Amino acid sequence: MTKMENAVTTRLGADLLLDSLYQAGARICFANPGTTELGLVSALARDGRIRCVLSLFEGVCTGAADGYARVSGEVPLTLLHLGPGFANGIANLHNARRAGSRIVNLIGDHATWHLAYDAPLTSDIRSLAAPVSRAVITIDRPQAIDACVAQAFAATNLEEGGAATLVIPTDVVDAPAPDAVQPVLPAPYRPTSVSEAIVDDAARALSKAGESIVLLGGNALTERGIRAGQAICTHLGARLLMEPYPAIVTLGGDLPVVERQAYFPDDVIAQMGAARVVLAGARMPISYFGYEGWPSQLVPDERLVRLAEPGEDAVAALEALAARLKAAPAAARSTETPGGSGHSEAALTPASVVEEVLVQLPQDAIISLEGSTLGGPWLRNAHRARRHRVMTNTGGAIGQGLPCAVGAALAAPEARIVSLQSDGSAQYTLQSLWTMAREGLKVTIIVAANHRYAILQTELTRAAVPLDDAVVASLTKLDKPRVDWVALAQGYGVEARRVATNGELAAALEHGLALDGPLLIQAELP
Repeated sequence: MTKMENAVTTRLGADLLLDSLYQAGARICFANPGTTELGLVSALARDGRIRCVLSLFEGVCTGAADGYARVSGEVPLTLLHLGPGFANGIANLHNARRAGSRIVNLIGDHATWHLAYDAPLTSDIRSLAAPVSRAVITIDRPQAIDACVAQAFAATNLEEGGAATLVIPTDVVDAPAPDAVQPVLPAPYRPTSVSEAIVDDAARALSKAGESIVLLGGNALTERGIRAGQAICTHLGARLLMEPYPAIVTLGGDLPVVERQAYFPDDVIAQMGAARVVLAGARMPISYFGYEGWPSQLVPDERLVRLAEPGEDAVAALEALAARLKAAPAAARSTETPGGSGHSEAALTPASVVEEVLVQLPQDAIISLEGSTLGGPWLRNAHRARRHRVMTNTGGAIGQGLPCAVGAALAAPEARIVSLQSDGSAQYTLQSLWTMAREGLKVTIIVAANHRYAILQTELTRAAVPLDDAVVASLTKLDKPRVDWVALAQGYGVEARRVATNGELAAALEHGLALDGPLLIQAELP
């Protein structure tokens, strides 16, 4: 018996809580605990069945939980400190909500008898958590723990998924627990089936003359969904597209080429033309921002064929539609051999970085992608790589890429994780590097170091705002001083290299992909 077990002879609410969470399927907890979570920390140590991963910032916890959920399909936990700690993680829970990632957040709160005194860390946790949670549940007594855990896991199954939040006062987890009872747990998550009538309606709509597009999203972006979508497109002479920011998509190898929906509204309108657009797990095309003179909805309702909503089984719906149309399975595509990044002494460009990754990316790797500098070029060329999966920033809250890479590496320890990361957004959750080093994660990071907010400069150029204006430059350039990513990474315990030529990148990437731990590559770009 350990000292911890000797110290606690009475079963407490925290022990019952962990039992219930484990029975519900939780196996990992991304934590940044504080004083109100000490009872849970002690119980985690006594229990030992749930893996605990410490992060230095709550946004890393929530982003890592998002990445873990996307890759594994399981429900991870976060452990966060009161309302302010949770608030630090809200941005990546926003992204997780848009990705449909199923997460259970545990938030320690003051003892119920202490709340009335409005101590410095007292806050309205429910108001903070509600916008990014399917349900916010306060456990008000130990006898309610089992039922509250079941309620939280059931909430993650609503619609296309999402997070649930359990608020846990210290006096509840520190109180003696009732005799353990088997929790009433929800059934495993299953997307809602699409009715035969809807499939028939889609088949009738597509039987009419005219151009068609099949737009894949959500759970359709797997091998089965993509192949079924391609069979339909081959049969109809249609085009196969995917939503612009998928939670996770399988690409490359012998899979069909999937065109990505464009970003700017004028580009989307040109891309869609006059085609009917079949929505298979995807939301209808809308403008990312509102631009004067351009519509928010980029394809009118009369041209939308709604086959499967984001929370529905889009794969089964696509396969049923293919059967209705008598669309034969498409032949496997011949794999391509990328040519490499070019002359070894030539300066790096975004295109040459992508070319080198195409050559070296291992089979079944997972890419965590954040930023337009490398993101756009990669998704245009991903079909040329070996089979892999890609996670993107679903909700637009920056600081998602590095934490998602942490979660992916823990969810799939046998896979190589490659983080294609812009330098501006990497600063938001730089603490991820420490967790990567501490856990020895196989993550190879390429930071696109152009020392500017490139997407903001692109938007300003479209608006005819001069980038050389002193104020504009001061708000969009990151070069005074230039960030030393190698020094930052090494300070967090991560090996790092700075590269400026194609040859240097090729050597650094080869080294990184062979390491058992993380490597950061600072790629100097124009």
